[in-house]
Amino acid sequence: MAPVASSPRSVDEHRAVVAALLAPMPVEDVPVAQARGRVLAADVVAGVALPSFDNSAMDGYAVRAADLAGAPVELPVAADIPAGRTDVPPLQAGTVHRIMTGAALPAGADAVVPVEDTDGGLERVRIEKAPAPGAHVRRAGEDVRAGDVVLPAGTVLGAPQIGVAAAVGCATVPVRRRPRVLVLSTGSELVAPGTPLRPGQIYESNGPMLAAAVEDAGGSAELLRFVPDDVEEFLGRLRERLTDGPVDLLLTSGGVSAGAYEVVKDAFTGRGVEFVKVAMQPGGPQGAGRVAELEGTGVVTLPGNPVSSHVSFEVFVRPALRAALGHPHPDRPIVTATLGERWTSPPGRRQFRRGVLDAVTGTVRELGGPASHLLGALARAECLVVVPEDVTEVPEGTAVETWLLDG
Repeated sequence: MAPVASSPRSVDEHRAVVAALLAPMPVEDVPVAQARGRVLAADVVAGVALPSFDNSAMDGYAVRAADLAGAPVELPVAADIPAGRTDVPPLQAGTVHRIMTGAALPAGADAVVPVEDTDGGLERVRIEKAPAPGAHVRRAGEDVRAGDVVLPAGTVLGAPQIGVAAAVGCATVPVRRRPRVLVLSTGSELVAPGTPLRPGQIYESNGPMLAAAVEDAGGSAELLRFVPDDVEEFLGRLRERLTDGPVDLLLTSGGVSAGAYEVVKDAFTGRGVEFVKVAMQPGGPQGAGRVAELEGTGVVTLPGNPVSSHVSFEVFVRPALRAALGHPHPDRPIVTATLGERWTSPPGRRQFRRGVLDAVTGTVRELGGPASHLLGALARAECLVVVPEDVTEVPEGTAVETWLLDG
């Protein structure tokens, strides 16, 4: 049997061990249009101002405000200025230019009259209201000045961030490379969904679940399925895969408990992975380390029960992946909620209970129960509620730490 640490490791200690397996990812430049969800590795500095020139905020007429002091007035339309025109003539006193939204304001103009305040004339126009100087004009640099940091390093790039990066002229952006994670689930009882089940078999779910969790965290997941419960075949499949290219982390589920046929533990014992009991529920049996003969790849071994596997990923692996990507806040959003029922908790173990949160009342209730096989309940959970190690009774109305799973 593989040795297990004599005393339980704390949750925080094991989080640190797993985090140490992933260094900050190297930087790569990606096209800005393909950067959604990526994390900036360096500041994005504006190469141009926004707006980069004075322009019209309305369809209407560029004017000298002083020429309209006696409005209503009628003036000749000396030029048309559509958006994109680069040879904009200056505005002479006593005339107006018809102008479109976003078009460059001509030299000499200091205001724009919306077309709604005119008769819409093409050669001469009647203007009913006199604008104040600066009306409906977007001034150069009023949003962003050239040289401003528009996006600091660590920014997660969503649609608005990609928009501003493109607007200041970035064709590419520097981002942290996505961690490459090889996801492996073991167990001779596992078969592919869609295959008829024989007695004693179950559909394999941990692999797809963990691969999806890796992708959700920002990593790049590769799923290696149905590796036999045989140490030599297990190691052989991994060596064969690594000849195709390195991975940043090997993530396994199952095969780490105290029983027989625990292939992950048997394969990695003495090869750099330490198997421990972590003081938590669910997810007590854990393992982490580096395997020299697998090119020094970092390995995290999770328990096989689906809830234990997913909760362990949330507690240990997800924050490590996000930290390696440069997220300034790698953990799930945490709120304080009020417990809507009474709970008990085992002494000496940090519990992670699945729950649903009432956003109106701020109360949280358990969904399903603490058992580690209740995958259907996990799928409906909105949050994880944390019960500290030294708490055995949690009365109704207690303020509890709550991790939001959709943040």
